[in-house]
Amino acid sequence: MPLLPGAEPFRRDGGEVGVLVCHGFTGSPQSVRPWAEYLAGQGLSVTVPLLPGHGTRWQDMQLTTWQDWYAEVDRELRALAERCSKVFVCGLSMGGALALRLAAKHGDAVSGVAVVNPGNKVHDAAAPLLPVLRHVVRSTKGIASDIAKPGAEEVGYDRVPLHAAHSLRRFFRQVDSELPRVTQPLLVMTSPQDHVVPPADSDHILSRVSSTDVRHTLLERSYHVATLDHDAERIFRDSHAFITRLAREAGPGAVQEGTAASGGA
Repeated sequence: MPLLPGAEPFRRDGGEVGVLVCHGFTGSPQSVRPWAEYLAGQGLSVTVPLLPGHGTRWQDMQLTTWQDWYAEVDRELRALAERCSKVFVCGLSMGGALALRLAAKHGDAVSGVAVVNPGNKVHDAAAPLLPVLRHVVRSTKGIASDIAKPGAEEVGYDRVPLHAAHSLRRFFRQVDSELPRVTQPLLVMTSPQDHVVPPADSDHILSRVSSTDVRHTLLERSYHVATLDHDAERIFRDSHAFITRLAREAGPGAVQEGTAASGGA
């Protein structure tokens, strides 16, 4: 199937500091591409993979599970670590959960985590019925484009495949059990007005991780897809400052600041 416009994966080779950015459930790299482009513009090496089953049509997602989505970002992290001295993981929504699991599983190989409206639970009232309901109903209404900014749109599916939603629910439970293993510096950015993932998910994550270097900021003017919303520039600046501080603490010469990145998307 052809990709939706803007759903292409993104990669830009830059300096010795690498950043893996993960998009969300039923979304695509388009939702985090401006974030990735900003970080790449500061001289960082940045990659945004397209998760399996995403970026084409929702029916393709029915054939994938959380293990497929996680395996893709795990591969990208390992590849990034081969060419960078320090690697950070970032993510939006389910992408935030993927980033947190990467941190829990890879330990010191991940130098820090920055997440925007990270998901931790499927809150729909019908969620407990998904094990059975997914065999009766194929899909439900989509969750894309929860954005306050007029004219901004997210490239994502207009339907949520219930087989994938069931797998997402299982994934969130898996990640929740692993959160105490997250010890890296953590930046959590949360929209108080989010119609997809409630702020309570961020609070729960913060209560479960073992990180001691923790920063939590509120995105007062944005909804769920804050990376395309009014607070996008704040996300870009704060995450870059977070990464730069940690890379500098790791040793001189790790950061190339304000350098145009080489390579292509």
